[in-house]
Amino acid sequence: MFQSLTEKLTGALKRFRNKGKLTEADVKEGMREVKLALLEADVNFKVVKAFVKTVTERAVGAEVLESLVPAQQIVKIVNEELCRLMGEESPKLELASNPPTVVMMVGLQGAGKTTHCGKIAAMYKKKGKNPLLVACDVYRPAAIDQLHVVGDSLNIPVFSMGNKISPVEIAKAGVEHAIRQGNDLVFIDTAGRLHIDEELMEELRRIKAAVNPTEILLTVDAMTGQDAVNVAQTFNELLDITGVVLTKMDGDTRGGAALSVRYITGKPIKFVGTGEKSDQIELFHPNRMASRILGMGDVLSLIEKAEEAFDEKQAKELERKMRESTFTLSDYLEQSRQLRKMGNLDQILAMMPGANTSALKGMSIDEKQMARTEAIVLSMTQAERDNPQIINGSRRKRIADGSGCRVEDVNRLLKQFDQMKKLMKQMTGGGGKRGMFGRGKMKIPF
Repeated sequence: MFQSLTEKLTGALKRFRNKGKLTEADVKEGMREVKLALLEADVNFKVVKAFVKTVTERAVGAEVLESLVPAQQIVKIVNEELCRLMGEESPKLELASNPPTVVMMVGLQGAGKTTHCGKIAAMYKKKGKNPLLVACDVYRPAAIDQLHVVGDSLNIPVFSMGNKISPVEIAKAGVEHAIRQGNDLVFIDTAGRLHIDEELMEELRRIKAAVNPTEILLTVDAMTGQDAVNVAQTFNELLDITGVVLTKMDGDTRGGAALSVRYITGKPIKFVGTGEKSDQIELFHPNRMASRILGMGDVLSLIEKAEEAFDEKQAKELERKMRESTFTLSDYLEQSRQLRKMGNLDQILAMMPGANTSALKGMSIDEKQMARTEAIVLSMTQAERDNPQIINGSRRKRIADGSGCRVEDVNRLLKQFDQMKKLMKQMTGGGGKRGMFGRGKMKIPF
C-alpha cells in the first residue's frame, strides 16, 4: 500500500535534510519533486495543485525558514496537509437511532461489493451487532450464490428471493425480514455494471427511495487510479453517497485514489480492503494513513491488529514462560497460529516506523511452511514437545514420517526453536543473568 508514493515522497523530502537553512527557492524546488511524486502516484491533478500550493505557502513562512530544523517542520506540514486532504477525522459507520441500520452497497462490477458486504458485516458482528445480508444483484450469474457462500463462511444470515423478483421488492422484503428477525444491521448487495449507465442508476435510486438507507457506501477498486475518482464523483452526483470503501489496497496500486476521493467528492473514505481474507479490512484513519505514506509507520494499527489476534491471558502466560525459560514447542505452535491471524508479514512490518518498504516488497507469511511446522509439531508426543532434547534420530524419523516431511525439515525446526529459546534467555535475563531488559522487566507488546 502506497509503496511507490512513499519512496518518491520521502526521496523528495530528503533534499531538505541536507540544508541547515532553507530559502524560498529551496522550498519551491523541493515542492516540484513532491508534485511529480503525487502525479506519478495517480493523484488527481486538481488535488495535487491545491495540495502543493497550500504546503508551499506554509513552508515559505517564518516558522520553517527561521527554524533550526526546517526539514522536520516541512515534514510536519506535509503530514498535516495529507491528513486534511483525506479528512481529518476517522469516520465510522453511521448507526440508526431506530434499528435496523440499512447500508446500501453500490459500485461497478468487479469492485468487490459482495465480499465487502460480508467483511464489514463481520467487523460489526464482532462488536455485538446482528447483521443480515440481502441479495439484490439479480443480473450477474451466481451473484446470489456468492453472497450465500460469503454469509455461510462468516456465519451471517443471507436473505434472498431468487433472480425473478425486482431488486426493489427484494430490498424492501429484506428490511422487513430484518425487523421481524431482530437484525439491527442490514447490508444490501446491489447490482453493478461494467460501466455507469442510466438503467443502473435508476434502479439504485428506486432502491434508495424504497428502503431509505442510513448509509450508501460506494465500493471502488483502488487499482483503477483516476477512474476510481471519476466513478466516485459520478455516483455521488447521482445518489449522494455517504462514504467510500476502497478495495484492493494491497495490490500494485499507486495510492492516488485514497488521496483524491475525499477532496473531489467531499465524502469520506470509511473502509479500506487490504486483502482477500474476510478479516483483511480496516477502518480508514487519515492520520494513520498519512503517517504510512511518509514512511513513519502506523503503530496504533499494529497494536490493534495484535490485540485482535493475541489472547491477553495467553500473552501473559507466554511472558511468564519466556521469563522462566519454560517455553515449549506447543507454545511455539500457538504463537505461530496467532501471528497468522495478523495478516501478511509485509503489511505488519510496514506499520513499523522506519521500515524499508522496498525491501519488504513481496514478503509474506509462507502458508506452506507454516502448515509444515504445524504438522511436524503435531506429530510429536507431548513429552517431545515439552522437552525437545529427547528427540533422537529414530524419533526424528518417526516425526518426519508422521508429518509427511523430511528429517531435514524436522532438524531445521528444532534448530530454529533452539535459537529462539537462546534469544529469549538473553532478552529476559533467564538462567541467572541480567538480560538486555533486566531481570523480569521484559514485556511483550501485546
